[in-house]
Amino acid sequence: MGYADIWNSHPKGYGKGTRECRICSVHRGLIRKYDLMVCRRCFRENANAIGFYKFR
Repeated sequence: MGYADIWNSHPKGYGKGTRECRICSVHRGLIRKYDLMVCRRCFRENANAIGFYKFR
């Protein structure tokens, strides 16, 4: 049993790697404000359905 075998043997429950998009489960570009937990791409596609809209 080497170092590489025990490095990720127990996953962490904190940090960037634990959070993911509610819709597509991607870790990149996550919007956490207002507890959305949605990636930027899914937010742009579903913003009107969520209740966000542009002023202009």
